Amino acid sequence: MRVAHALLGVMAGVVWLVLPWMTINDDPPVAGTRVSAAAPAEDESSGTDLVLPVAALVVVVALAAYASIRRIRRTRSRTTPAAAGTTHVGAYPSPAAPPPLADLDDRSRAALVGADNRLRTLREEITFAAPGAGPEEMAPFTREAAAAEAELAAACAIRRRYEEGVPEEAAALAGVVGRCEEAERRLTGAAEGLRALRGLDRDPAAALASAETRFRELTARTAGADTALTDDSVTGYLELAKDSLVTATVHLNQTHQATASGRPEDAAQHLRAAETAIARADVLVTAMNRLCEARTEAARLIPPALTGAEAELAPFRDGTAYEGETYARLLHADAVLAAVRQETTSGLPYDPLGVLRRIVHATAPLATGRSGVLPVAALLVARESVAAADDYVTVHREAVGAAPRVLLSQARLLTDDLPRADALAREARDLAERDVRLRGHAA
Repeated sequence: MRVAHALLGVMAGVVWLVLPWMTINDDPPVAGTRVSAAAPAEDESSGTDLVLPVAALVVVVALAAYASIRRIRRTRSRTTPAAAGTTHVGAYPSPAAPPPLADLDDRSRAALVGADNRLRTLREEITFAAPGAGPEEMAPFTREAAAAEAELAAACAIRRRYEEGVPEEAAALAGVVGRCEEAERRLTGAAEGLRALRGLDRDPAAALASAETRFRELTARTAGADTALTDDSVTGYLELAKDSLVTATVHLNQTHQATASGRPEDAAQHLRAAETAIARADVLVTAMNRLCEARTEAARLIPPALTGAEAELAPFRDGTAYEGETYARLLHADAVLAAVRQETTSGLPYDPLGVLRRIVHATAPLATGRSGVLPVAALLVARESVAAADDYVTVHREAVGAAPRVLLSQARLLTDDLPRADALAREARDLAERDVRLRGHAA
């Protein structure tokens, strides 16, 4: 259409240019007027030669402007939608818009939870596959699990920095998703290889026998668990362990039925469910036994820890007047140590692990390394807190979100700041318990 309008304008201009030659007067001039009319004729022809080209140019410009206006109006009034990835009809494709930050945040949380759950599941299956395979056969799967854990730890570190205010939020969240996807890739390959090695879909008989052996051992351990153990960190653990054993019994029976009826795929599915329930019960019973040992060790360390705390505080009692933060910390440590002595000598029941934790945290800001027992006490406290939080996430992993896992990952890495690791692990446990209260326990 634009070409047609342009041609029309050119043709109009040509007509205007040719028209004067078509209207030339061929009559001979009168003799008396030849000389007098010569000058006016020359002036008149020069003016006409200028007017016609200008008029033609004006017509061409007007027609081109008219065509352009019509094209713009036609484009804006079209009902055909713009193509995907373009800003308007006829425009060049626009670059892909980045996803909203809120969506990327949700994706990073879900990726962390999914990768962490897959890692825990793979490690559980490795423990069941190990008795039927040699160390060399299990080494590749162990390496893949370790590599996936490293990727997940890096993702948790990025997520932690993002929550603390990293400038480039979108880049940080994309990094979390990328690390988790790499961990998922490794875990998927390892799980497929491990399942092929075990041959559950072909003949689950050997794996079934191994699972039943572990089930009987765990049943005996559960029956011998300390029912008098009272601690908030393991409240309800014995009941949950028994429930998991009942679930395992049901799935083991279904595995036998599926195997007898020639349904190996169903048998493998029920066997994996039984192994998951057995592993969950094992975590619960192990946590109870480990807590009993940790409390016994903590009770043994309390007297030397008090002595070591006094040795750490001795340099601050040399008569020099301390002021400000140091003086406040010294007063706080003295108050805590006095309360601990009164609690441990009152004859009333107390939590040895909690008492030892109070000693460690009170003296940590002023510790100079004079006492060797305080680092041992700090290691015991931090190790138990991290293990307890990890056990809780494992047992309730269907309901626990990303925040507790991020804190727990950071607590594992703080080997040079054990009081801080203990605090982070306890915070992770609190957040995990909150998630379970909000979402419910899915055993």
